[in-house]
Amino acid sequence: MLDLDKPQIVALFDFDVAVERIHNAYVASAQSKVQTADVVHLAFPEANGDCHVKSGHIADTASYVIKIASGFYDNPAKDLPSSNGMMLAFSATTGETLAILRDEGWLTDMRTAIGGALATRALARSDATEVLIIGAGIQARFQATCLAQLMPERTLNFHIWARNTVAGQTLTTDLNATGHCAVVVSNLEAAIGAADIIITTTTATEPLFADGLVRKGTHVTAIGADCPGKQELPTELVFTASLRVCDRASQSLNHGEFQTACRSNASLQVTELGHILSDTQPGRSSDDDITIVDLTGIAAQDIAITQAIIDAAAFAKTP
Repeated sequence: MLDLDKPQIVALFDFDVAVERIHNAYVASAQSKVQTADVVHLAFPEANGDCHVKSGHIADTASYVIKIASGFYDNPAKDLPSSNGMMLAFSATTGETLAILRDEGWLTDMRTAIGGALATRALARSDATEVLIIGAGIQARFQATCLAQLMPERTLNFHIWARNTVAGQTLTTDLNATGHCAVVVSNLEAAIGAADIIITTTTATEPLFADGLVRKGTHVTAIGADCPGKQELPTELVFTASLRVCDRASQSLNHGEFQTACRSNASLQVTELGHILSDTQPGRSSDDDITIVDLTGIAAQDIAITQAIIDAAAFAKTP
């Protein structure tokens, strides 16, 4: 049985392999080739934390995976990471334990960011370069670095807005130090109106900004709403978007960014990201479209990135 800690996992990680596996996982999910159970949500409001348990199996893959991931959002003030968790992999033919990946939430953060980058690349305008990231936590950092790595042909300018101005400045400094172009913005409304791409990475439970600020042609990737009660975007923006895309419709409409709009309109139309990535359904049709992607995180991503690490470990042991 494979038992790896975070440093070992990070050493084995290959970004390009993970991108390919996660891309294929979205497609498999959209094609109903993923068996998955309902997400388990545990809330710890007194500690400003939550925990998600996701599980599933992609048809014709060697393992099924159970993922435990938590977020305790006051942890940075205690000099602790906000994310934690692990991946557990079992044989899909015998049930034997194949791997315990003690990633401390790193794989969840990475697969979330890769998912956001895949969605943004697929739906943003071909000339989009101005990226507004709302939030300055772990996921904001991962979203910026993964998007830049996935779109090396563009010079992306990152504009960082965060309620915690110190965290926003720290993220900006770190991005610039690693070769990216980033600035802190203080006027959120103005930044929204100037953005080609907006990425929201917060734990908000009400809209972060008013309706009517997002200009034509903008793409929005909403990451933060992943359990009941969370919301980052104005409901009217969701209603009027040219295209609404999600990772898994049943999750998005139940506890993702689209949950509030769905309660008002049970027939809200959404398209799963896998259909866009496989070109079986159209994406952006015009440079004037406002497109929104709601990513709640799906078990297929966890299976894909876990199997990539298992395969990498097996290859590393091959003489």
